[in-house]
Amino acid sequence: MKPAKLDKLGLRSPLDFILHLPLRYEDETVLTPLNAAPPGHPVLVQARVQRAAILFRGKRQLVVNAEGLVLRFFHFRNAQLDQFKQAIEQGLYVRAFGEIRSGLLGAEMAHPRYRFVKPDQALPQTLTPVYPAAAGIGQTRLRGKVLEALDAGPIEDTVPPELRSRFALAAFDESVRLLHRPPPGVELISLVERTHPAWRRVKFDELLAQQLSLKLAYRKRRSRSAPRLRADGALLKSFARALPFKLTRAQTRAMNEVLRDLVQPHPMQRLLQGDVGSGKTIVAAIACLAATDSDHQAAVMAPTEILSEQHARKFSEWLEPLGIRIAWLHGSLSAGQKKRALAGIASGEAQIAIGTHALVQKGVEFRRLGLAVIDEQHRFGVQQRLTLRRKGDDAVPHQLMMSATPIPRTLSMTYFADLDVSVIDELPPGRRPVTTRRFAAGRRAEVLARISASCAEGEQAYWVCPVIEDSKEGVQTAVETYERLRSELAALQVGLLHGRLSPAERSAVMQRFVAGEVQLLVCTTVIEVGVDVPNASLMVIESAERFGLAQLHQLRGRIGRGARESVCILLFGDSLSETARARLQIIFKSTDGFEIAKRDLQLRGPGEYLGERQSGAPLLRFADLERDGELVQQAIDAAEEMLERHPVAARAHVERWLGRRKDLSQT
Repeated sequence: MKPAKLDKLGLRSPLDFILHLPLRYEDETVLTPLNAAPPGHPVLVQARVQRAAILFRGKRQLVVNAEGLVLRFFHFRNAQLDQFKQAIEQGLYVRAFGEIRSGLLGAEMAHPRYRFVKPDQALPQTLTPVYPAAAGIGQTRLRGKVLEALDAGPIEDTVPPELRSRFALAAFDESVRLLHRPPPGVELISLVERTHPAWRRVKFDELLAQQLSLKLAYRKRRSRSAPRLRADGALLKSFARALPFKLTRAQTRAMNEVLRDLVQPHPMQRLLQGDVGSGKTIVAAIACLAATDSDHQAAVMAPTEILSEQHARKFSEWLEPLGIRIAWLHGSLSAGQKKRALAGIASGEAQIAIGTHALVQKGVEFRRLGLAVIDEQHRFGVQQRLTLRRKGDDAVPHQLMMSATPIPRTLSMTYFADLDVSVIDELPPGRRPVTTRRFAAGRRAEVLARISASCAEGEQAYWVCPVIEDSKEGVQTAVETYERLRSELAALQVGLLHGRLSPAERSAVMQRFVAGEVQLLVCTTVIEVGVDVPNASLMVIESAERFGLAQLHQLRGRIGRGARESVCILLFGDSLSETARARLQIIFKSTDGFEIAKRDLQLRGPGEYLGERQSGAPLLRFADLERDGELVQQAIDAAEEMLERHPVAARAHVERWLGRRKDLSQT
């Protein structure tokens, strides 16, 4: 087995093999008579090999005839034919594991796992583990490597005895040995469902390693130097006096938490989360003022050009009256404009720089970067956020990350444990809840009538499509829908917006929509974030069943920003899967982003919320955040104590589980 293939599975050291735990188990401890094999269930059977040959029946195949059993292999090596012929010469039996099906010649197995045995050879005494594998890595050889590592000697326990006793944990050595070699009589269901005490110990250790690594990363960041920014400067005071509205209590609380961090001599690493339209941007602007008041620059990085333009417009509206100079790096700049913008950022003349990932590209240099704001942080990779942070001088700039996808509590406790978290959990006055309705595709005419009537009264609408063009899946594309709606609603001005338009084209379409020249905007999810048109009060989401919960909630948040009652119509296809039906029911019943996020986590797992944040650090392999919530809290408590009282054991535990993987402190 080539090391490169094992390396793809993360198998390098003996401990890697020991922690490569089974996906499931197969029972090869009992032989099943051929005539008693239940249909659809894999069984172990045994028969004497009689003939073996390569035949051409439609396709090339290796056919093996044993007593009362035919084995078929459609993918095989010529050496396998030789093995079966040798077994015939030696009078050996084949012991095969797989599903028995009825064939032309009787009982058949296709591609079973097999080995040759003598008639009276003893059966295994333990269940057979089946491991995660990859192409070119057979179970037999992989199992051999795992057991070789397991048998090399005792395995040290990295969790101190008093913690094992307090949390009623089985010994680590005994636990992994049991999982690799389940003894006779073990309750199979507890292994399959991962409720056995041995699985509980493994899950605890995995969660503990995660908590320890993130807490160590948090401590490491706090040991670094960062500029101490002012929270009471003249610009910030002037801005507060001129603000035409009052901050909500939640905004005020978040603002105070951010400002308390910025005056510290170590870098802020704070996540500001809040529902769509909760007012996170004003808190970010206040943080940027703290930087400019302290003769430092701020950078605001957004995942899309539309969102960066939205920020540039709002920041200019709020801050330019105070004399603050803002540079916006975007794709529509001419070469000369871009050169002047870069020069202004490098010299410090531009006090706030706004842009997309263009901010982290070569050629963008800051004179004195004190704060990096990253909006929709889960859309950026670790390396992009790290590069922006390195744009500072000797001191590490403060970092404020924002997310309109609320993070469920269990994720905050685990994957985001290295961050301080602020939550804006109320909407500003005047934000009206959006009414959500569901329409089958057959009721499209009713939807068109509603759009026509609303636009006739001066309102505007979005029509969101899942794809741009050339769909072969029976989905209405944005281009097709645009052409169709122009015909069906000829009295309206219809616009088209999608990601393949140039930045200048996208900007021109949005400006026409903001100005009210376009009444109906056909678009893709490019408008998911960063679009704020108060007069738009109606949204139709075509093929809504194809969107995720978080995406549906984000899209719906584009309306309900004005004084009118707003309605979001979910237009769905004829056939709905159970999962799609469940998603539409959740979004129909709730407008609470935190509740929707919790349900989304249950449906789809943590990947949607993490994005590329943990690049280099895998998602949990064994623990389940929903099922193992009690273990999460225990791991948090144990991590605190280990770092205080057993620091050597704590680092050994992290090394065991994370090894040479990317340092989490980079996040």
